[in-house]
Amino acid sequence: MCYYNGIRVSKEEYIRLLHLEKELKEINLVRYLASGFEYGNWPILKPNADGTDFVLEMAHWELIPYWIKDTNALAESRKKFTTLNATAEKLLESKMFRNPALKHRCLVLSSGFYEWRHFQPVGAKKEIAYPYYISLPNKSYFFMAGIYQPWIDKETGETMDTFAIVTTAANSLMDQIHNKKKRMPTILPDALAWEWMQNGLSGDRIREIAGYQYNSQEMAASTIQKEFRTVPDPQTPYTYPELPALVE
Repeated sequence: MCYYNGIRVSKEEYIRLLHLEKELKEINLVRYLASGFEYGNWPILKPNADGTDFVLEMAHWELIPYWIKDTNALAESRKKFTTLNATAEKLLESKMFRNPALKHRCLVLSSGFYEWRHFQPVGAKKEIAYPYYISLPNKSYFFMAGIYQPWIDKETGETMDTFAIVTTAANSLMDQIHNKKKRMPTILPDALAWEWMQNGLSGDRIREIAGYQYNSQEMAASTIQKEFRTVPDPQTPYTYPELPALVE
């Protein structure tokens, strides 16, 4: 599942979607690695009220259901389930995700994400997890489908947007990398990204876009150090001689 993400967009750049663009002023979009389990903030795009533009904001990565009343209840819920991701095939059947999927669809910014491939080398007693960094080489950033839920902490009165990344069945590249669960984030080209945020989509169309599989030929993946979470640049390629190459 998509629990590790990265973004590399300098403040001199713009976030563009179709004919619209937003200048980066106060939002820092340079973070090589973030874990969803940090429960921190991450950049998302939301539609404005009439759907003619988008808003770029930082939101809490972890969709918090409406029935969670405060941070103590939230901490207890994390022991039972995680809401960092939302499965495309179950969006409209889930008590937790149905309303956000119908009414609060967003885009999650990314420059690349991290996933593990399991392989058992000759002589090894068990499978080893090899980390990969996956990106779109022709894009400095791209859009993942997301759903968001405004949440109010009933104890403090704090209000914030919370979100989950939508995941779909793996394409031919991610099928080889994420070879245990065979999932990937729903990456959307610009036209579908814009449509995803619009009001009035039917349930069938929501399911269709949520399950979109990005073309594997437009994606790139490289192995990285197993210690990538603690090195200065976690995206630096690293070779494992015992690991077979991916099949194109």
